[in-house]
Parts: sequence; structure tokens; C-alpha cells
Amino acid sequence: MGRIRLATITNASGSSLIPFIQKNVSPGSSVLIDGWKGYSSLEKDGFKHIINQKNTINGMLLHFHTVISLIKRWLLGTYQGAINHNYLGYYLDEYAFRFNRRKSKSRGNLFRRLVEQAVVTPPLTRKELKVQEVIEAKDS
Repeated sequence: MGRIRLATITNASGSSLIPFIQKNVSPGSSVLIDGWKGYSSLEKDGFKHIINQKNTINGMLLHFHTVISLIKRWLLGTYQGAINHNYLGYYLDEYAFRFNRRKSKSRGNLFRRLVEQAVVTPPLTRKELKVQEVIEAKDS
């Protein structure tokens, strides 16, 4: 398995899936899919879609399901089941960061990347954080 990109989406329809793919996959790339109808407009949107039966069992993508199982296990082990659904996007970001660097030979580079990201991310004041929490609570 290579690198992963994770995000929360509202449902598994094409109107939710395609924008995620457009944001994270280069146009013209081949996208390995499992035949789900939500992907039906991929070619029209500039992607080559390949329905791959070799890496599937009963039509399910093996790597996809492996990653989902690992995320569930990580959430249970790290947060002991006390996760807040308002912060699911943040949990997924952290998991993707860790997963994509799992084979890194230099732990120093991991820390450097984390510091670089912290430097380019604008700070939030306590007031802004509270407002953001209220907005997220209303959305859920």
C-alpha cells in the first residue's frame, strides 16, 4: 500500500465522491474502483476508472478495507472509544499523517514536517476556537 488521503463525506453518492477525487487525484490518472455506481462519472470528469477484480473479494477493495480496519483499531486503542464525531476530520488527518510516514527511515524528518506544518498554519485565539466549537456542534 502507498499513501492515503482521508476525509469525511456526507454519503457515498457521486456528488460526494467525485469532488474528493478531483481534489486528491491528478486529472488523467487511473482510479482503481470496486464498481460502485457513485464512480460512474469518473471518465466524464477526466479520470480513467479501472474496475479491478484481482484486488477484491466479493467486489470489495482489499486495501481500502484494510485501512478502514486499521483506523477503527487505532481510534479504539488511542482514544479508548471516547471520540467526538465533530472532530472526525482531525482524527483522519492525524491517522493519514502517521500512515503515510510509517516507513520513514528518519524520525527527525517526521518531527521537522510536523513543525513545518505548525509554522504555516495560522494560530487561532481562544475566542475563535470557542466559536468554531459552537458552529461544529450546530452542524452535527
